[in-house]
Amino acid sequence: MAKRALANFFFEVGMLKRTPRSGFQFLGSGAESVAEHSFRTATIGYALARLVGDVDAGRVVLLCLFHDLPEARLGDLNYVNKKYVQADEQRAVDDLAATLPFGDDYRALLGEFSAGQTAEACLAQDADQLEMILALKEYKDLGNRYADAWYPFAVRRLQTELARELAEAIWETDSSLWWFDDGSDWWVHGRRRPPESLPPAATDQG
Repeated sequence: MAKRALANFFFEVGMLKRTPRSGFQFLGSGAESVAEHSFRTATIGYALARLVGDVDAGRVVLLCLFHDLPEARLGDLNYVNKKYVQADEQRAVDDLAATLPFGDDYRALLGEFSAGQTAEACLAQDADQLEMILALKEYKDLGNRYADAWYPFAVRRLQTELARELAEAIWETDSSLWWFDDGSDWWVHGRRRPPESLPPAATDQG
């Protein structure tokens, strides 16, 4: 019976791959699933925890991975939706927890994240917002002028100085620079050639 319940759980987690982050409808560009968001959030959470140093990094990662799991049942309600729709998230959490052999742990994770009282939960919440800021910067760099208007509100949700510093660094960094070295010969020849191997005309600066 427990194995069947776990199979159902794994299928439910898979629903997050098909559940869109609905706020991008209002931004006007971009598309991201809840699963994609959760993965990068967990990676950010791990980095934050390691930088802070005196928190349980594994706990932060778990909080990040599980924080939006109820959206497999509820969908992703953005800030506009929440003006009018009241979701019973606790019921969604409890209903799933009742089927899991680790249901109490799952319920505790969601409760800890929502309460935001532990150092780990604060970092997980900051990771959640930093992931949004990264997405906004990516769409800003592609020409979405509304990203600039959204950015200050995301920053105001951050709780730690570390996260605020990272948000500033993200906003000042071209989102393509991690892979696009525009000063490299690679983008011309598909390989890096030492200057001495180039014909004289290629190195002539006069």
